[in-house]
Amino acid sequence: MTSQLTRPDVRETTTVVIGAGIAGLAAARVLADRSSRVVLVDRDRLPDTATPRRGVPQGSHGHVLLVAGQQALGDLFPGLLSELVEAGAVPFDPMLDLSIYRYGAVWPRWSSGLKLVSFTRPLLETTLRRRVRTMSNIEIRGTVAVAGLTGVGDRITGVKLDNGEVISSGLVVDCSGRGSRSDRWLAELGFPSPRVEEVKVDVGYSTRLFRRRPGDLDVTAVFVLPSAPHQKRAGLILPVEGNRWLVTMVGWHGDYPTGGEQAFNDHARSLPHPAMAALLERCEPLTDLVSYRFPSSRVRRFEELERVPAGYLAMGDALCSFNPIYGQGMTCAAMEAAALGRLLDRHPTLDVALSRAFYRAAARTIATPWRFATGGDFAYPETKGKRPRGIRLLNGYSRKIQLAAQVDFEVRRTFTSVQHLIAPPSVLRRPTTVWRVLRAARRAPGARAGQPTRPS
Repeated sequence: MTSQLTRPDVRETTTVVIGAGIAGLAAARVLADRSSRVVLVDRDRLPDTATPRRGVPQGSHGHVLLVAGQQALGDLFPGLLSELVEAGAVPFDPMLDLSIYRYGAVWPRWSSGLKLVSFTRPLLETTLRRRVRTMSNIEIRGTVAVAGLTGVGDRITGVKLDNGEVISSGLVVDCSGRGSRSDRWLAELGFPSPRVEEVKVDVGYSTRLFRRRPGDLDVTAVFVLPSAPHQKRAGLILPVEGNRWLVTMVGWHGDYPTGGEQAFNDHARSLPHPAMAALLERCEPLTDLVSYRFPSSRVRRFEELERVPAGYLAMGDALCSFNPIYGQGMTCAAMEAAALGRLLDRHPTLDVALSRAFYRAAARTIATPWRFATGGDFAYPETKGKRPRGIRLLNGYSRKIQLAAQVDFEVRRTFTSVQHLIAPPSVLRRPTTVWRVLRAARRAPGARAGQPTRPS
């Protein structure tokens, strides 16, 4: 076993990744270029086809890679987006091809020059897993559960499996998701647990797949968002592989469909975008409804700990899980994996300094999407959690930005770039931008309309 005085080099050690979701696959790909051997374990049976699996309960629902996430995964897996499109995924411009309704209006469609790709979560995961399997120094082991960690001194030295086997490792990367048991595992070895920051939103959603035919919609995708605090319902239509529509109905604080097909259809009819209900009326359902509840956004603040273990890192939802309606989780996981790769290139020694540097980098990655997600959720008085200072002012300005985006192309393009994590939020606070936002917001249809109304 590694002694507490040993400082292993990633190039000469086995690394273990717990969890074969998007975060785990990205982490394994990063480590494969830098470690002699990578063992990727998951408690699920990992299918060879693009089908949902038990360990990803939200896998049947809509997932989006933001532009920054596409870039990060594309760097790790060259040609990935083209491979997804060849498998039936649908490329689209998030400003031109996506019809958005919020604050009293369907937003105008302008070309952004950006491209997203729409697919199911199982297709992305299966495609990445197929790529990872081709790497000679990665071993993927399904139906394997981790029972705990091993360690000595200030260092984690491996994982204990539920069958009694121990895998010795210089680095364990925990990508086991929101339900990670690592707080207990670390406590058993005498390490403190990080502070958990939680924002309770009680979001629920139901999803169904429909047959997709030419002419069903005059756009590629539809996204309807509520105007808080008076509205709580949302809806999403995405084209996915297999000539299918993925349709999701969403609600905050309990206002989501729970009564089967009738409740799902009633939810669609209640939304102020006519495409939602119209699509359900004309398209053939291919699956039963699948529902999921998300109680809270949650982040574990490892960067605050005075004592962190060497040889252990949490990543993806094991570090931070966001309200899924904002579509940020997979992107942050990919960006965290890329950050780990950059750190290992500069700092291959697997010591406490690496752990601290990673958690600082991850905190920077998470900061903007966390503010977006929790800021929007705190527009509802029912949301529980520590409210950030100045949140009412920030939410008021955010509303004006989105009103201005209805009439001003430059504001819309800037806002979209920040949403997709390819521009810093500070660009929205520049004096010239603030002046432009305040002027344009007064001219927006949503501002004139007052409460949102159903478009004709």
